[in-house]
Amino acid sequence: MSSNRRKIAARRRNPQAGSQNDGEPVFVVVGIGRRPHGLQGEMLVQVLSDDPQRLQAGAQLRLGPQQLPVTVASAREHNQGLLIAFEEYPTREDVEPFRNVPLYVHLDDLPDLDDGEFYAHQLVGLDVIDEEGQQLGRLGEVLETGANDVYVVQSTGGGELLLPAIQDVVLKIDLENGQITVRLLPGMEVPD
Repeated sequence: MSSNRRKIAARRRNPQAGSQNDGEPVFVVVGIGRRPHGLQGEMLVQVLSDDPQRLQAGAQLRLGPQQLPVTVASAREHNQGLLIAFEEYPTREDVEPFRNVPLYVHLDDLPDLDDGEFYAHQLVGLDVIDEEGQQLGRLGEVLETGANDVYVVQSTGGGELLLPAIQDVVLKIDLENGQITVRLLPGMEVPD
C-alpha cells in the first residue's frame, strides 16, 4: 500500500448506522451483497474493505438495514468480488431478500491503525482550515480514487472544494481538535 493510501485508510461513502456519543458510527460498511449465486445460499459480495480478511469464514457481520447478526460460513473469490455463504441463511431463497444490502462490521472489530493513519468515518465532519487558520469548510465525504483519496469539502459559501489527500495538500489531521489543516496549491480555489 502506498504511503498516501496508508496515511488515509479510507473507504468510499461509509454509511453510518447508529452512533456513539462522539458522533462516530457504531458499524461501518465492509461490503455490499449484490445477488444470490447458485443454490447453496451463496451471495456475490462487492468488497468495500481495505482488508478482505474481515469477510472470511467465521467473521461476525451485520446484514442489511436491520443489521441482522450473521456469521460467514464460507467465502471464496469470484470475478471482482467474493462469494459468501452465511450460517444463518443456507439456501438461495434465504439470501434472495438481501440483494444490494450493506454488510457491516462493528467499529470495535476494525484493526488498530498506525500513528498518522485514519479511517474515513473519523475524518468526515472535521473542520478544514488553511495554513493561516482561515475556515474553508467541513469535510463532507472521502472519495477513493485510483491514485489517492479525494476530500470533498463543503465550503462555508455553500460550494464544494475537492482536495487530493496528498502530503503537499493535507498538512495535519487533528482529531482531538476536530480540524484538518491544508495547503491550497495553485489553481485550487475556495468556491463562493
